[in-house]
Amino acid sequence: MKARVLKAMAHPSRLCIVEELAKKERCVCELTEIVGADMSTVSKHLTVLKHAGIVADEKRGAMVFYRLRVPCLGKLFDTVETVLECSARELAEVTK
Repeated sequence: MKARVLKAMAHPSRLCIVEELAKKERCVCELTEIVGADMSTVSKHLTVLKHAGIVADEKRGAMVFYRLRVPCLGKLFDTVETVLECSARELAEVTK
């Protein structure tokens, strides 16, 4: 199940969506602009994230808003950044 969740996020556009939703809930139209893809493509990405249990949606009138089901998921990105920074420091030490 862990692999399923991580696999759902393992696409640049879906990562972007999750990062944005970690900041605040967004409607599909906002995510379309942020990702830079058409609404159909963004909707497909959101469906993958929803089936993995990462996002939840709420219809409000004609608009659908998405949010992270577990807001602390945003901390995962902090951890990934720390790993990348550590790797960059180690690489810099090796190349000195």
